[in-house]
Amino acid sequence: MSTTNRRLGLAVTATAVALVLAACGGGGFDDDGGSTDAATDSTATTDGGDSGTDEGSGSGLDILIASSGDAETAAVQDAVAAWSASSGVEASVRVASDLNQELAQGFAAGTPADIFYVSTDAFPGLAANGSIKAYFDELGNKADFYPTLVDSFTYDGTPYCAPKDFSTLALVINDDQWAAAGLTEADYPTDWASLKTVAEKLATGESTALSFGPEWQRIGTFMAQAGGTLVEDGAAVVDSPANTEALTYVKDLMSAGLVRYPADIGAGWGGEAFGTGAAAMTIEGNWIVGAMKANYPDVSWTAIELPSGAAGKGTLQFTNCWGIATDSDQQADAVELVEFLTSAEQQMAFANAFGVMPSISTVADEWKTAFPEQEAFLAGADYAQGVPPVQGIADVLSDFNSQLETLSSTDPATILTSVQGNLQAIL
Repeated sequence: MSTTNRRLGLAVTATAVALVLAACGGGGFDDDGGSTDAATDSTATTDGGDSGTDEGSGSGLDILIASSGDAETAAVQDAVAAWSASSGVEASVRVASDLNQELAQGFAAGTPADIFYVSTDAFPGLAANGSIKAYFDELGNKADFYPTLVDSFTYDGTPYCAPKDFSTLALVINDDQWAAAGLTEADYPTDWASLKTVAEKLATGESTALSFGPEWQRIGTFMAQAGGTLVEDGAAVVDSPANTEALTYVKDLMSAGLVRYPADIGAGWGGEAFGTGAAAMTIEGNWIVGAMKANYPDVSWTAIELPSGAAGKGTLQFTNCWGIATDSDQQADAVELVEFLTSAEQQMAFANAFGVMPSISTVADEWKTAFPEQEAFLAGADYAQGVPPVQGIADVLSDFNSQLETLSSTDPATILTSVQGNLQAIL
C-alpha cells in the first residue's frame, strides 16, 4: 500500500478523461468490444505468504484494473496469484467500478493503488505531475516491447511504464456481402482508389458499404495513410495538406453515400453496424472478434490491413500500460510483478484468455499461429501511430471528435484549422 501523502489532486483529474479515448485498446476484448472499462464488483485476493518486500511495510501489493469482463478478471487474478505464490509477496487485485474515479480518489488521498492500468491519454498528465514511477528501464525484458508502444508512454524523453497489450485498426469485411457483390479475395482493396471501387459495389439500398465511428480514433487512419499526423517535432501539424487530403477523401465517400456513421444507420458503434449487416465493412480493432463471437456468431468475416494512401500504409494503435505509483512503498516488488505480467508466457496466457495482442514482439509468430484470422491487426504494429503523449490531449481529441461528427457538411480545412489551434496551445 502507498503511504506518502502528496501532490496533486486536480492534476489527477486528467485521469477522469482517461480510458474513454483508449478506444478499446489495452483492455480486454472478450466481451462486446465496445468498452474497455466495463467493471465488475469482484475483488480477488492472493496471499503469497511471508512478505518479500524490498522497501515497504509488507502489507501487500494493491492492483487496480478496469476489466472488460469475467475472462480478463480471472486471467489477471490467476497471474497475480501465481506470481505471489512464487515470490512470497502478498498481492490483491481489485476491479474498479469506475477506474478513473477510483484512481483520482486514491491519488488525492495519497493512497493510490501500487499498480494500475494507465491509458495513453491519461499518461502525460500522470507523468507530468510525478504520480507514476518511470520504471521501464528497470525491466529485464524492455527490449522486447514494440517501439511504437514504448513511444506512447515516453514523456520528455523518458520511457515510464510497460505497455500491457494493444490493438491496431484493420478493415473488417462481411464475406457474404462481399461475395454477393461479385467480389473475390483478389478484389481486397490495397489503396484508396480500390477502396472506393469496392465500396461502390457493396453499397445497396439495404446496406451501406463502410461504417466507422465519427472520431479521430477511426478517421485518423486516413490521415496516417496520407502522411499526416497530429504532432511532429514538438509542434502541431493538424492543418497539414496531408490531413486535409484525408478528411476530404472521407467526406467525398460520405457524399457518394459510401460511408455512413453508425448512428446514421441505427447502430451504436462500427461493430454493431457491421454485425447487423447495416454495413458491409467497418474499421475496428481486434476487440471486434469477441463481439462477433458473442453477438453475431453466424456472420462470416475477414480482416485485412487498411488500404494505403498517398504516403503508404497507416493505422492507429491503442494501448494501456501497467502504471506504478510514485507513492507506492513497494516499488521493487511492483516492478518485479509487472515484468512477470509482461513476460512472453504470461502475455500469451492473456491472449488466450481474453483475446488481447501481446505488447512484445518476441511472441508475434506464436500469436499469429494461434490467431491467424487476426494477423492483419498485428501487421499494423510496424507502422501504427498512437495518441501523442501530450498533457491535455484528451480534451483536444474530444473537441476534434465533436467536429468530425459534422464532417459531411463542414469544410475539412475549417475543422483542421480549429484543432490545430487547440493542440498548439497545449504544446
